[in-house]
Amino acid sequence: MHYEAPLFRPPSEAHSLIFQATIGCSHNACTFCSMYKNKRFRVRSLEEISSDIRWAKERCGMVKRIFLADGDAFAIETEELLAVLGKIALAFPGAERVSVYAGPKNILAKTDQELAAIRQAGVKLAYFGLESGDPVVLQAVNKGVDQEEMITAATRLQAAGIELSMTVILGLGGKERSSEHASHTAEVVSRINPEYLAALTLMLDKSTPLAQKVAHGQFTPLSPQEILLELRMMLADLHLQHCLFRSNHASNYFAVGGLLPRDKKRLLAETDRALNNEITLKAERLRGL
Repeated sequence: MHYEAPLFRPPSEAHSLIFQATIGCSHNACTFCSMYKNKRFRVRSLEEISSDIRWAKERCGMVKRIFLADGDAFAIETEELLAVLGKIALAFPGAERVSVYAGPKNILAKTDQELAAIRQAGVKLAYFGLESGDPVVLQAVNKGVDQEEMITAATRLQAAGIELSMTVILGLGGKERSSEHASHTAEVVSRINPEYLAALTLMLDKSTPLAQKVAHGQFTPLSPQEILLELRMMLADLHLQHCLFRSNHASNYFAVGGLLPRDKKRLLAETDRALNNEITLKAERLRGL
């Protein structure tokens, strides 16, 4: 098996078999992200990926879950992606699902028929980085799409039968846009109604453009208490149906989770306890990306 490091995957894919279908990220311009900055984007050839699939078939036995790295397998031309998925299905007929990172621009570039074919070929879950629903924040962090394009991309995936695991980033608007970031993000998430929602907390590598803005006084990060307040505002404004919510990433100061809307009152009460210093927050040194 060949991997071009560094290799990233969602926390929930810790026990998945990972195939690197692309190298890097096709967008790779978000000002807060350093994940793929040292990689030049390219799509690996079908021969390269097939070699990895053959290697894994000989050695991995029964495989339940498969994740396609790096940043966005949807950047692959649909015909080629379907060929990769076909080889995976032949090699691992017992696999329950294939999952991917899915960037909005590459979703929008595919037709509804293409998305449906990708779902039929085995992709059941897409990790979708909304990050913010605030148009000012989306433009500032160079996400590459606006509010409505985010909503269109996400809902088109859902219409194709692909479940969404969506992430938002607490603190991404800084003190300057905190309330707007919270309210607009809750509004956009509610319109999409993802199956899974995760709230991460902003952490910046010193090499990122956003970290440089912090250094020059152009962006003011939130304190832990302000992060909790933003989380509470977002939770209060969320109107979802049967969405599994988690805020337990390594970057978070405070872990909370439950099923929305059923557990909304409990989540707000636990967040209030943290705001009132009744729950100890994670030390800064223990946080991680």
